[in-house]
Amino acid sequence: MTAQPPPVLPVLPAADRERLRDMARRVRDLAHAPANLERRGAWIALREGRPSRPMVLAEDGGVRDRRPPFAHEPRCGGEEARALERQLAHRLWWPSGIGDDSVETPFLDMAWRVDLGHYGAHAVTRHGDNAGHLGAYAWEPPVTDLRAQLDTLQPCRMSVDRGGTLARRAWLDEAVGDILPTRLRGLPFWTLGLTMETIFLIGLEPLMLLMHDDPGSLHRLLEFQCAQWERRLDWLEAEGLLGHNNENDYVGSGSRGWLPPGGGSDGQAPRWGDLWALSESQETVGVGPAFFAEFIFPYQRRLTARFGWLYYGCCEPVHARWETLRKFPNLKAVSVAPWADEEFMAGACAGAGVTYSRKPNPTLVSTARFDEDAIRADVARTVRLAARAGAGLEIVMKDVHTLHEEPGRLRRWVELARGECGC
Repeated sequence: MTAQPPPVLPVLPAADRERLRDMARRVRDLAHAPANLERRGAWIALREGRPSRPMVLAEDGGVRDRRPPFAHEPRCGGEEARALERQLAHRLWWPSGIGDDSVETPFLDMAWRVDLGHYGAHAVTRHGDNAGHLGAYAWEPPVTDLRAQLDTLQPCRMSVDRGGTLARRAWLDEAVGDILPTRLRGLPFWTLGLTMETIFLIGLEPLMLLMHDDPGSLHRLLEFQCAQWERRLDWLEAEGLLGHNNENDYVGSGSRGWLPPGGGSDGQAPRWGDLWALSESQETVGVGPAFFAEFIFPYQRRLTARFGWLYYGCCEPVHARWETLRKFPNLKAVSVAPWADEEFMAGACAGAGVTYSRKPNPTLVSTARFDEDAIRADVARTVRLAARAGAGLEIVMKDVHTLHEEPGRLRRWVELARGECGC
């Protein structure tokens, strides 16, 4: 295949360039502010097992009614410039608009444009009329007879758009690179959990029923998927497409990747042992511990073993399968969802030396009544249990899709959480 020439990105008009450069200077100033450096140090202390205080995070990416207070209408012309302007404006707004323990960095980070391929079978999805918002959907799995169709699945074919990636980086460097240098960071996937991919192939109920009715075929499918993911990981490494994720990078399920300095530099492609991975299995919440240990965990462990640090879990309650999860050799943080046994997990995390990553119930900020006393009590209980057990603690308000038309609620939740954390 003939390589495509890199795209030619538009030249910035002088006024747009100066606007972006002014915003970049202000972002750089935020990165060097004493409060920001304190947050960075607190994250590193948490990861080193000597936490100085609980860390508090909030997400607004899925909030459909978040504006105002963040309401920035780009003034630059051209989509490339407008996208950069939106990014810089959001970074400038965040410390006052949300005020959590996110850490600003004096860089512009971007990822390689990568396509990790597919298995040649695609689910047909049907979405409800949600007026453009997130909502329920159903899908028709393409594999309806696993034993008969398993051999029709195709090895994934990966590709990278080097020209487009490097053209974008060159454009950013020319615009603001002397103020906020660009870096290629992160990984082109979110999870190594496998089960989300599986249910889109065969369906949720079949996944659970096959554990009993046809375990051999299910193992063959999971082995095939695991092998394809190993091919993907090997290809990413061989192509030099791994990016560090050990700073303010989004890792796991809402956490940040801060680690002590070391493990290579941005000028060199990192090793797998320098990187965080996420694994989870939200789709098997209805599966018992024995079936999880037999069908899911071996493949997760195989994929995540090459990484330096593992964040496990998202929305599933992990206490029922803890005896299996604690066998991950590189486990560094565990998601404690709203329906997990919080007291048990505080002790379990402390005993294993991993971060207790608490996810409060988002209904605390999403429903009609914004009950500040309930928020304080919720956070206070988490802080008390973690402190009593001796577990390092981060509290992450995520999966928020509405603030009931009161966008200031997220900022207020952070203030209340900080108050109960004593920070």
